[in-house]
Amino acid sequence: MSDDDFGFAPPPFKPDDALVGLRRSLRDLGLAERGAGFELRGKRVLELAAEDGTIRVRITRRLMLTPEWDTLILKGAADTRKLVDEVKKRLARWERED
Repeated sequence: MSDDDFGFAPPPFKPDDALVGLRRSLRDLGLAERGAGFELRGKRVLELAAEDGTIRVRITRRLMLTPEWDTLILKGAADTRKLVDEVKKRLARWERED
């Protein structure tokens, strides 16, 4: 047994359950949910899709009508928390840029 795991394994990642919490967190940040994506001031900024035990996320680099996308794969609860933190940072940056 490895000393790093402290004798227990993390709970299995359930993408469907994680999507519910993630959508709620994104709405709390002021994003409007439209289908599988989220918008800010009528511009698409984020898209979510559950696939093969993970969540695929596309997030825009800048707030624009035809955005450039960054793709992230969420494989666990820690990745989900990191995504919410990243969205907060980008929202703050987009507000400064406007």
